[in-house]
Amino acid sequence: MEQLVATTSCALEVSVIMPCLNEAETLATCIIKAQQALQENKIQGEVIVADNGSTDGSQAIAIHLGARVVPVPARGYGHALMGGIAAAQGRFIIMGDADDSYDFANIMPFLTKLREGHDLVMGNRFAGGIKPGAMPLLHKYLGNPILTGIGRLFFHCPIGDFHCGLRGFKQSSVLKMDLQTTGMEFASEMVVKATLMHMRIAEVPITLSPDGRSRPPHLRTWRDGWRHLRFLLLYSPRWLFLYPGLFLMLIGVGLGAWILPGPRTIGRVTLDVHTLLYAVLAILLGFQGVVFSAFTKIFAISEGLLPEDPQLTKIFRFLSLEVGLVIGGVLVLCGLAGSVYALSDWSSQSFGSLDPVRTLRVVAPAILVLALGGESILASFFLSVLGLRRKR
Repeated sequence: MEQLVATTSCALEVSVIMPCLNEAETLATCIIKAQQALQENKIQGEVIVADNGSTDGSQAIAIHLGARVVPVPARGYGHALMGGIAAAQGRFIIMGDADDSYDFANIMPFLTKLREGHDLVMGNRFAGGIKPGAMPLLHKYLGNPILTGIGRLFFHCPIGDFHCGLRGFKQSSVLKMDLQTTGMEFASEMVVKATLMHMRIAEVPITLSPDGRSRPPHLRTWRDGWRHLRFLLLYSPRWLFLYPGLFLMLIGVGLGAWILPGPRTIGRVTLDVHTLLYAVLAILLGFQGVVFSAFTKIFAISEGLLPEDPQLTKIFRFLSLEVGLVIGGVLVLCGLAGSVYALSDWSSQSFGSLDPVRTLRVVAPAILVLALGGESILASFFLSVLGLRRKR
């Protein structure tokens, strides 16, 4: 994807951007409201329609009303907005859907916050009011609250309505974000990156009205809901990999240490080496999760998906390739020592039959540290490769 680059000197104060795909029924109303708001408040601004391939005459409507049409051939909500942002001449940008569900006449609260120095100003539909029929009940009581809650938990974002489509931002700030997603996730990426980059974020209450279209909306509840959730998970390696991995390792170590000395009985149930093997599995899977969190974080930073993390930089000053190789080597040696001990025990039995319960209490930990040592060595080399790419 091409990097988003401003093409003007931002001579105007405000650019109102409306992504558009066959919005002929409502586009004129939205443009007129935005133009009247600019005129009544004596704002030097423009209205941009970022057209995503409309076939219903939306372009002609926009041109007739004096709006600037920016054709964006690549389909997708994010593509349309990025095309509009790149063409915007305003220092501040206010974006909103062209379905008449948002009131473009009420842009002054956004502009006021932007003039105060905020980088991103979000509308909050739950604080301002949702009119009957404006939002499906599934979105209102399940989808939006859950996704917003996850966003606040994962990223400590001070936003109460994560997916509101009416928002304002500085053009310079959104260019710094280097937004990458091209679909509906674009809205989430903007909020997440603004938070991670410690930009100033504010909210203003807005009212959501039923849209004026006779056709169904472009939004697909389950498909786009999953895409937003997937995006939030992929942008938070801590919650996707690190925390589950540490939890599994903690469970595995605790359970293994409890069972290793001998069988444990709880009521009528006796836990023995079979449970020990599952504890070993939990530790291995957990370790993989922790390592994957490091892989993902470094890759995301190198690709511009996430901003630089000073804490990660400090960690890798000490956790070098050589340190990882030493740790992995020590674990491998410990595993080999345990394996040799088990082999000598078998040798003392003339390589005959062994008690599997007693033998597994030695073999299972030996295999575990061997695997951890091997994975540590491989992970150290791979992290070193990712680190080289990041430095470049």
